[in-house]
Amino acid sequence: MALLPYHMLYMSYVYFSIWQIRLMRPKDFAHATIFQKYEKHVTAGTSPFTFHKVAEGEVFKYLRIIGCDEEQTRPFSDLVGARNSLAHANGTIACADQTSADMKIAEILKQVRAIQVHMTPVLQQCLTTFLLESATPVEEREYEDPANQIRELLVHKNYFSLKDIEACMTFDVQTMRNEPQFAQITVLFDQFSALYSPELQA
Repeated sequence: MALLPYHMLYMSYVYFSIWQIRLMRPKDFAHATIFQKYEKHVTAGTSPFTFHKVAEGEVFKYLRIIGCDEEQTRPFSDLVGARNSLAHANGTIACADQTSADMKIAEILKQVRAIQVHMTPVLQQCLTTFLLESATPVEEREYEDPANQIRELLVHKNYFSLKDIEACMTFDVQTMRNEPQFAQITVLFDQFSALYSPELQA
């Protein structure tokens, strides 16, 4: 029974990832949603949990926006079928011992890691947008304290997990060296790294 809430955590991770895709790739997201019966729900949604309106087996198709083809998304949706077999009184005990439960957990973690790899460009796009928009004089920012600016407008706004932050730590800030405000961008990125590196090492 513990695998059911574990699966809920997995689907929450998927919803949050798709929400980040929606934020950073709005045109691609809109095109992917056109003519779908749930279009009005997901386009007007105000939180990642809006995606529960989409059939669980279908929601993974949004991952094609970030380069996951059908062969890659099939194992993601297969986990939904495995969950359904656990949740119905069909006379079969799918996880009769700790070993079989551990195998199912390992499969979920494997698929999470696969999605996370494809999400890295989206996450770094979130970071790039934040750096460009926040590299302004302190008095023009939403928050004077850079830590608050980073926490509220990068991490909280984009629903970053520690794994998302870790992916952003690998961003090469030198790719932005031609930006007029590059000096301030570098300062902000260094502050971001200093703020969250201890949490990643804990």
